[in-house]
Amino acid sequence: MHKMPRIWLDYCQFLMDQCRVTRTRRTFDRALRALPITQHHRIWPLYLKFVRMYPLPETAVRVYRRYLKVRDCPVGAPPDLPIPAVPRRPLTSPFPRRPLTSPFPRRPLTSLFPRQLWHELCDLISQNPDKVKSLNVGAIIRGGLTRFTDQLGKLWCSLADYYIRSGHFEKVFYSYAQFEESMIAAKMETTSELGREEEDDVDLELRLARFEQLIARRPLLLNSVLLRQNPHNVHEWHKRVKLYEGKPREIINTYTEAVQTVDPFKATGKTHTLWVAFAKFYEENGQIEDARTIFEKATKVNFKRVDELASVWCEYGELELRHENYDQALRNLRRATAIPAKKAEYFDASEAVQNRVYKSLKVWSMLADLEESLGTFKSTKAVYDRILDLRIATPQIIINYGLFLEEHSYFEESFKAYERGISLFRWPNVYDIWNTYLTKFIDRYGGKKLERARDLFEQALDGCPQKYAKTIYLLYAKLEEEFGLARHAMAVYERATRAVQPSEQYDMYNIYIKRAAEIYGVTHTRGIYEKAIEVLSDEHAREMCLRFADMECKLGEIDRARAVYSYCSQICDPRTTVSFWQTWKEFEIRHGNEDTIREMLRVKRSVQATYNTQVNFMASQMLKVYSNATGTGECPPGALGTGERQPRFPLRECHTHPTHPPQLWGHGGEAARSLSGSVPPTHPPQRCGHRRVLGRGQTRPCADPVSDFSLGPGARTERHGRHEAAGAAGGAAGG
Repeated sequence: MHKMPRIWLDYCQFLMDQCRVTRTRRTFDRALRALPITQHHRIWPLYLKFVRMYPLPETAVRVYRRYLKVRDCPVGAPPDLPIPAVPRRPLTSPFPRRPLTSPFPRRPLTSLFPRQLWHELCDLISQNPDKVKSLNVGAIIRGGLTRFTDQLGKLWCSLADYYIRSGHFEKVFYSYAQFEESMIAAKMETTSELGREEEDDVDLELRLARFEQLIARRPLLLNSVLLRQNPHNVHEWHKRVKLYEGKPREIINTYTEAVQTVDPFKATGKTHTLWVAFAKFYEENGQIEDARTIFEKATKVNFKRVDELASVWCEYGELELRHENYDQALRNLRRATAIPAKKAEYFDASEAVQNRVYKSLKVWSMLADLEESLGTFKSTKAVYDRILDLRIATPQIIINYGLFLEEHSYFEESFKAYERGISLFRWPNVYDIWNTYLTKFIDRYGGKKLERARDLFEQALDGCPQKYAKTIYLLYAKLEEEFGLARHAMAVYERATRAVQPSEQYDMYNIYIKRAAEIYGVTHTRGIYEKAIEVLSDEHAREMCLRFADMECKLGEIDRARAVYSYCSQICDPRTTVSFWQTWKEFEIRHGNEDTIREMLRVKRSVQATYNTQVNFMASQMLKVYSNATGTGECPPGALGTGERQPRFPLRECHTHPTHPPQLWGHGGEAARSLSGSVPPTHPPQRCGHRRVLGRGQTRPCADPVSDFSLGPGARTERHGRHEAAGAAGGAAGG
């Protein structure tokens, strides 16, 4: 019964009515496998109807692909079933398979010769290059070239068509060149077979000459293709001119065509460079009048940006200067800067650039330079004043104007120019003007107009950002030191320490301390040191403390120096600032005694305990100790705990002796191992006589341990030895 197509059709129709998609598809596949191929045409109409019932594009494509293989098969006579419009899929196979929406007429495969199939494939992929994703088209067509030698022209045209449609124009040229080369090779073989000399074959000579000309014209042909794609590409026009180097007529024609073709508003690149290069070409060939004509035409072109027209005017002036026509250069630039009949704003794109070029700073700057070199003082001053009136000046223009007036001994006029510039700009652009103005004013008047200078400095510092305050404050303080009062200079330095950036405060305090010491003496710097230590960061404050202590030590104030060290110790972690503690140690060795050393060690332990109580620091130290013990970088599970977990050995404070730092004590009264991994000595250190409350009614003598600290050769005292002996005895008793 499984060979009966009627049963299969009824069964599949029954499953389709039940909407059982997967089972229905598998039943259709079983029917096609069970029935002979001569009866498949009865199953396919219902199968195709089934795949069109559901939105399953991938399944439909696979089913139709199987159907198309049987559709062109000469065995049987399957009907022409309608093929729906399925979206085109990229070609994924090198076999000559026709897509679902192929424009070619349907013909049985047996009626097509391999050559015809190859031509159809080449036409298909050459006309649809954007649809071909995974095929190597060049290899396919070149394979046809080696297989069908009598169809070289058509296949080469297909390859060239594919490259043209893909935009690979350089490959088009290579394909053409290979075609010519293959034709020459075939012609030479034919000539040799006929037994004729190659020199006598006129056709071969013509082909060789054409091939050589093709190779020589390759850059020009490629440039022509690019210009046909985008005729407004300024860079390609310049390249075309270089290709015609040594051919003046072609160069002139190229420039003429370029300036007539390129639209400034659509151009890729700067259009004015074509006009400038065109004029320079005439200039290099000695035709100055033609160059002037080109520039005159260029000044009337409606460029996209004002800067392009300004560049044309500047190049026009440079042309006249190169030929020593100075008056003509001045006249040209004055024409460019003349106020037009219809004024317009510089950035008003709706107006022509000719009505806006009078506000171009580039043209005005060149005119000012020419007036300074060639004009009079009055004309130059008028140009600078006009720039200021148009409000297009830059800080450098203001400074140049002031220096120009100063060179001609118009000092007050130069100061007025600086003040006009200051009114035009804000911080930070006005910094250079203020710096130049104040420097020139001090050089001119010194202390003669001290109050006016102070007013200028106060104006400059009003609203001055921290980044630029240091230079102005130093200049202000220098003025007070040289021409004013010392206390005013100190007041300026003090203001400067608050006004500069935090990163510059340390340098400012150093200058302040140095100047105060030179003017008032080193004792006057104590207050400065104290304020610097309060304001600066920990790192810089540490340096200030060391310098402060060293100064007190040189003055013989040992107690003051010790107090400075003690204050600075609160910001010095013994694990990271070893140099500070070493410096304090050397100080106590030179100037202290056993009690001061003991106090220094007590402070060191107190500071270390303070840093140890920080949770993050404790965790890192525990990890470090465990890593050193096990040789790994991992910490055992649960060793660090959480942030709220209390340490195993709590801090116990001496309530009767508050000067002692907290100690870490464990069960049984033994000193616990600290978080840094250090182990207390085996004997209890010297007692202070007080009792430490341990909890549950237990007490323990308050210890003030002294580490093994060398006081230098021969400096260990008998009293210290007795302390060690007593400590050893106490440790044995405690054990």
